[in-house]
Amino acid sequence: MIEVLKANMEFAKEDGYVGKVEFKVNGHEHPYEITLHSKRGKDDWSYALNFLNESGKEEDIEAVEELLEEDEYFDQLVDAAQKALVK
Repeated sequence: MIEVLKANMEFAKEDGYVGKVEFKVNGHEHPYEITLHSKRGKDDWSYALNFLNESGKEEDIEAVEELLEEDEYFDQLVDAAQKALVK
């Protein structure tokens, strides 16, 4: 359902963990980018979801928001970013 295109994450003492994941969702016309942030890199992730290159339909981004409420898909994106952590 979700295909990760690109992921990265960095850590800074003052900011904590900041990651970005570019991804596609099956059946959606435009790809997305999610920016992740956590002070400790545990379960306290906040995020911002946007279209990657160009705006798409509001219904599509709302559908992705709902999808990310399911831990399986959100965790997939967090895991992709964590695996790309610059050490």
